Amino acid sequence: MHTSESVTATHCPYCALQCGMNLRPEPGGAGVTVEERTDFPVNRGALCGKGRTAPAVLSSRVRLTEPLVRSRAGRLEPATWEEALDAVAEGLARTRRSYGADAVGVFGGGGLTNEKAYALGKFARIALGTSQIDYNGRFCMSSAAAAHQRAFGLDRGLPFPLEDIPRTGCVILVGSNPADTMPPALRFFRELRENGGTLIVVDPRRTRTAEQADLHLAPRPGTDLALALGLLHLVVAGGHTDEEFIAGRTTGWEEARAGAMAHWPELVERITGVPVPKLREAVTMFCAPDSAMVLTARGPEQQSKGTDTVGAWINLCLATGRAGRPLSGYGCLTGQGNGQGGREHGQKADQLPGYRKLTDPAARAHVAGVWGIDPDTLPGPGRSAYELLDALGSDVKALLLMGSNPVVSAPRAAHVEERVRSLDFLAVADVVLSETAALADVVLPVTQWAEETGTTTNLEGRVLLRRRALTPPPGVRSDLEVLHGLATRLGMPKAFPTDAEEVFEELRRASAGGPADYSGITYARIEAEQGVFWPCPAPSRTAEPGSAAEPAAAPEPHPGTPRLFLDRFATEDGRARFVPVSHRDAAEVPDAEYPLILTTGRVVAQYQSGAQTRRVDELNAAAPGPFVELHPRLAARIGAVDGAPLAVTSRRGRAVAPARITDTIRADTVFMPFHWPGEGRANTLTNPALDPVSRMPEFKVCAVRVEPA
Repeated sequence: MHTSESVTATHCPYCALQCGMNLRPEPGGAGVTVEERTDFPVNRGALCGKGRTAPAVLSSRVRLTEPLVRSRAGRLEPATWEEALDAVAEGLARTRRSYGADAVGVFGGGGLTNEKAYALGKFARIALGTSQIDYNGRFCMSSAAAAHQRAFGLDRGLPFPLEDIPRTGCVILVGSNPADTMPPALRFFRELRENGGTLIVVDPRRTRTAEQADLHLAPRPGTDLALALGLLHLVVAGGHTDEEFIAGRTTGWEEARAGAMAHWPELVERITGVPVPKLREAVTMFCAPDSAMVLTARGPEQQSKGTDTVGAWINLCLATGRAGRPLSGYGCLTGQGNGQGGREHGQKADQLPGYRKLTDPAARAHVAGVWGIDPDTLPGPGRSAYELLDALGSDVKALLLMGSNPVVSAPRAAHVEERVRSLDFLAVADVVLSETAALADVVLPVTQWAEETGTTTNLEGRVLLRRRALTPPPGVRSDLEVLHGLATRLGMPKAFPTDAEEVFEELRRASAGGPADYSGITYARIEAEQGVFWPCPAPSRTAEPGSAAEPAAAPEPHPGTPRLFLDRFATEDGRARFVPVSHRDAAEVPDAEYPLILTTGRVVAQYQSGAQTRRVDELNAAAPGPFVELHPRLAARIGAVDGAPLAVTSRRGRAVAPARITDTIRADTVFMPFHWPGEGRANTLTNPALDPVSRMPEFKVCAVRVEPA
């Protein structure tokens, strides 16, 4: 929505809130200035420091403005676009000729627009013919997605708009710190309490979010599953179950109930460290009002049992009738800007557009029909993100990477860096020369959010439109132009248009009838309605014919679906499924050699791998580098001094960063933010143990030892 000739209404490039903002061109074409956009309901004009400073990365001082090709001397040197695209196409084609299609990998990102994610998945499967495609969103909320699918038959991060949060009676916020990760969202929880509701925060650290809670539960990292089971045990023992809801709208309760009853409060206290009185208090607060919600984030999800852990919290909602009803339910706070839409349209190893399953013959036939190919030529599912990265240099010889920086963001990062270096060929399309791009054979400079048009889908399932506000620098092309250029060289020019709206029109057809149906959504509707919630099918039923003189009226458009599951769940029988789960330890627990637990996360002034935010002076001033957070008792025991370097060592490597001594963390736990490369790279330490269902790595729990460096 253009509010004037000079101001462009758009959305922030960072987290999954996708906050609304206005961009005003600066005099003389020097860039754009961010202004408040109060009409967008998610943030009502509020922005965090990352959003306010986002235009800084548009500067030619900090971003890529010409293609780079590695010379025979081993240096990345400027090249023309024709030379760079020729080199990429030849590198990918050569690998395919020598080793087969699956020796070529594609790795995408949760920040790519829906159009880019769709085109990238299509490019991998029909231009390259490879099954080896996944994206860094696998590291974001895949465990919640898998649990959503198991319980409800459909995965959308939030089944209700954020505006419902202040109107419910109680929220349990598990492993989420929106005060640092998505600050404009904190007002929903503040308004909840102002309206008389209560907030329970589950986090091993007393974060800025936990400081605002009515009750803070600080479990030992990796024990969230036991905590949820213990709360459900107390719900049953206290007679708080909703038997009518269980009988009428769910299946599998008896098995799930038996699993919970094996986790009595005293056992759960021993496992989690949360005292029994606090467990009882949480159950009382959750069950007292008529409505309540459980919201999870990376804390419980980034575990080798993340799917079961989220499933246990869903079971708590179902047992108390807090799902499929107004102002109640389970939801996941998605992290990446387009983490929701990025996995709906084909970037993920096992999915086709519209959230269709790659193994479903009907889904394959539908998408193949849109693409004009034989369904039998579509490859099957490939490796998940970490498994794909782990296979680089061995089974996967060449990689095309867009919008990700796995050398910093992947678990066991030193090993991933080694695998990236072992590739025969690496091409990276990015805005900046990230740590991963610096290792590439070819680097392609691409446009950013303010320089291109495209859609994203925020954590509510609201499809949004970013409009181009300024012209990119000479020498920069869009990702869609990159894919078109490569497809042209591989013999498929017509299949990959460069206009975002044209790609979206094809995406609409490809998603039609799928779980994530966008077919009724258009750019015009998004602008007019402040975004449209999927599923939103295109009208399929025509009105009754009128007289010959009066043609039949056009069918009414679908209004979109802000609130899911109010009538039925998306399973075959319309009932939600309880899934029986039991506590099990993390893949790696403390021992004599590694006696402490490391957990990781974010700080408010940096974002993800920091590839962009570390180039903004204001953000670096607020958060200049990594640190190790530890409790005063632990600091005294090992002789740590605040601000002095600490070495943190796991079975995978060693990181060094200044100590930050605070009583807001458990004494058996240390915390490191993961935004930085080099000596303080937190993901050097993290464990790639995978959840068996979601294939999510266990970022949040690993055994370490800590000592002054």
